Amino acid sequence: MAEELTAPEYRRGRRPGDLYLRRPRVTPSGLHRVLGVPGLFSAAYGNVGSSIYYALGVTALYALGLTPLVFIISGIFFLCTALSYAEGTTAMPVAGGSTAFARRAFNDIASFVAGWAQVLNYLVTIAISAFAVPNYLSTFWPLLGTWPANTVFGIAVVVGLATLNVVGLRQSSQVNMAVALVDLSTQMLVVFLGLALLLSPEMLTENVRWGEAPTWSQFLLGISISMIAYTGIETISNLSEETRNPSRNVPRSVLLTFGTVVLIFSLLPMVALSALPVEEGPDGKFTTELAEEFIDQPVLGVVQQFESLPDALRTGLETWVGILAATILTIAANAGMLGLSRLAYSMGRHRQLPSFVSRLEPRRRTPATAIALAGVFSVLLLLPGRVTELANLYSFGAMLSFTIAHVSIIALRYREPDMERPFRVPLNVRIRGRPVPLPSVIGGAATFTTWLVVVANQELARIVGFSWMLGGLLVFLLYRRLAAERGTAPSAGPPPGEPSP
Repeated sequence: MAEELTAPEYRRGRRPGDLYLRRPRVTPSGLHRVLGVPGLFSAAYGNVGSSIYYALGVTALYALGLTPLVFIISGIFFLCTALSYAEGTTAMPVAGGSTAFARRAFNDIASFVAGWAQVLNYLVTIAISAFAVPNYLSTFWPLLGTWPANTVFGIAVVVGLATLNVVGLRQSSQVNMAVALVDLSTQMLVVFLGLALLLSPEMLTENVRWGEAPTWSQFLLGISISMIAYTGIETISNLSEETRNPSRNVPRSVLLTFGTVVLIFSLLPMVALSALPVEEGPDGKFTTELAEEFIDQPVLGVVQQFESLPDALRTGLETWVGILAATILTIAANAGMLGLSRLAYSMGRHRQLPSFVSRLEPRRRTPATAIALAGVFSVLLLLPGRVTELANLYSFGAMLSFTIAHVSIIALRYREPDMERPFRVPLNVRIRGRPVPLPSVIGGAATFTTWLVVVANQELARIVGFSWMLGGLLVFLLYRRLAAERGTAPSAGPPPGEPSP
């Protein structure tokens, strides 16, 4: 059915003087397609780039001198995942990412598992970002860098953001873009200064003791944990309904984000471990100050090593990094809150969660219940004040969600070979008459293997992760059974009594 034009819009034709009527760039859900590559890139980088502020320290705790190599390896896995998301998002330009892919490729149960793992990812992103905020503000007030002050402050950040989201106040997208670009410039400045003042190839070589520091099990676990650096890959997928020409702009944004973050995430660890090398303690244990003293604020720890700079300049840079990190981490936590509420609303519309979870507050039209629950669970995750446990828990949920995304893309090549795919994952091999994308196969095998590493080595992540998934699955099955008994068939429409957004 043709869209009704509220006002005539004209666009110039190819020949001078020619005009033709065009439809407004509005999606069926009412969202305006206004984002191009710069908007998508800044939104994605604002989420992905902020994670280096906590990922560097916790990864070095396990990978030690091989931290730069670990980030390069996880970057390759990230590229494979990004390519799968690019194909899925351009073929199905709706919010949801792996949840939408699994629903199309398999069924509602697979979609729910992917979505529930995504919910866990969002909760950890909110908690770990909020926890990192006070640790960077400790450059002004050292007490904020200690427990329980950092946990209390992080809880205040979560409660404040939840309140703002219930009220319906959102930060300006222009502000997000500006902060993301300033943050990118600052990270590049830190990298360039580090390369000039701190980089020591000899020290990087001496940091590594193959099979000993780190051990091979620590090395594999480091790869798993380093994937937390790529939190936010779902961002571009969730913004696809607001993107101009998604078939072109989504892949470009994905590849631009990949190139930028991998460059920074590869060079910054080299600088950090040159300044804060791996050392053997009196007990024979190998460690680095990056993973001990600066585990909660690793980038600030790197800046403090610029001792050859004038004191005033170094102090000014420390202050700037502290303020900027706290700002972008707050924005990342809020983005997690927004993403989780949007995902919960979508899952409620598809009858994967009880309708009360996604019900909109009548006056402000915000998913208040979903936001409140997100705040409660995020606060519970914050209470121990351990960034390492949060990182392990993120890896549990993210690797499971990414694996489902890869498998879904491969399955759709067989189940819907004629599906329109404006972008296809490259490097295909024909198996049983169908082109199978090798990056999706490699990415799926890698993410599933790293998930197994976390499950096998991290008891708390294993207990909490499986409890979360099994508890959610029981609620889903019970809800569906009750709905069947009442004769309420699942549908893709909004919950009863709720209008479409």
